[in-house]
Amino acid sequence: MSFSPTPVGPTSSRSVQEQREKWERKRTRTARALVQTEQKYCKQLQLVNTYFVEILKAKGTLRQDIRESIFSSIPSIHSVNQTLLVRLENGDFGRGFDDFCPHLHHYVTYIDNIQNTNKVLALQVKKNKAFRRFKKLQESRPEFHNCKLEDLLPLPIQRIQQYKHFLRDLSENTSSDYPEFQQLSRSVKLVSEVSQRIQDNARSHDNHLQLRRVQKLLKGRKTKVMAPGRWYLREGWLRTVPPKGAEVKPKMFFLFSDVLLQAKPCHPLHPTNGDKFAGQRVYPLKNCTVDKVFGHTKSQGGLLSLTFPKAKLLLMSSDQEDINDWYYSLSSAVGQLKSRNTVVHQRDDLVRRPLRCFVEDQKNQTTPSTPPTTTPGRKRMAPPPPQTPSTSTAPAEAEGSASKRMKLTEGPAESEPAWSSCVIL
Repeated sequence: MSFSPTPVGPTSSRSVQEQREKWERKRTRTARALVQTEQKYCKQLQLVNTYFVEILKAKGTLRQDIRESIFSSIPSIHSVNQTLLVRLENGDFGRGFDDFCPHLHHYVTYIDNIQNTNKVLALQVKKNKAFRRFKKLQESRPEFHNCKLEDLLPLPIQRIQQYKHFLRDLSENTSSDYPEFQQLSRSVKLVSEVSQRIQDNARSHDNHLQLRRVQKLLKGRKTKVMAPGRWYLREGWLRTVPPKGAEVKPKMFFLFSDVLLQAKPCHPLHPTNGDKFAGQRVYPLKNCTVDKVFGHTKSQGGLLSLTFPKAKLLLMSSDQEDINDWYYSLSSAVGQLKSRNTVVHQRDDLVRRPLRCFVEDQKNQTTPSTPPTTTPGRKRMAPPPPQTPSTSTAPAEAEGSASKRMKLTEGPAESEPAWSSCVIL
């Protein structure tokens, strides 16, 4: 059986032409959908800008800071997208997005402020009667088609996600020989970065809500769940195995990115805390070791062993799938902490000693027998050793002090940092 290259003939050229025509049809379909949705989007932005931003500014119903907190950069976004729409309607997609992307910072500002926007808007609707009546009146206009202001404000965030898909489809169905291809490729990258920021902000907000929820589940304020850089991972019931063979008791565990929180339910008849938990112990995951004692097979349940620097914890569950999920979650959290600490230690090893200390060490090594002169008005960080009565002469004292300084500068001692001989000006 021989393998020979397929000859290039009329059939091959016809298939290439058919593929190009297919790409062109996809591109035309994507371009048409992009223009139509952009026209609708600009009309909706104009509704918010005309009937809310400008009229509120003229009437003074809301203070300027409150108005900017609610509508943020919508006027700038509306202006930028009007220019983009003209380009798109003329079929100049590459040039249009190439000019549009430098103004994406208006979207970034809006994205970062969206949670505050929702909060301030809800507060004003609840407490500001004049604004509540004005909002209801504007939303009743026929141009709004029964849309609420709360439905229109998230549109810029949703539009960025749509831009990412439209641009990706346009670039994939544009030949690399076309000049538009490079412009569209650059735009895909820039818009995707803003889209990723939206996802990161949403994830961070969801994590904040989870931390607040867990904090409200705990009785009192002794156990602090809210902490910078902490991420909620999971929660669930597990039975703890006591070391001395006592009764196995179910406990509620909350797993975060840096700690494992153990809690017990409050008494159900408690007047205020019947549905809450009392925090019992917080286990840091920094130096934790996770082992699966049994549960490797498809038997019923399993047992996990968690070893901490000053404690050991045995967790048991009768659900095989649940214990496996806990094992993977704990192992992943501990592994990420270890990798993060490894990077920090590598950076710490690169920290250099102060230049003055290095120069003084070099001088002391080259002239070990000459006592250093003390300049008036300067103090050393380490006080000199107390003087004891001695019958030796002055040169001997100077020689002894020089040898002590040599010992101090030869290398870092165990209880003092390596730059303990620095001089404070």
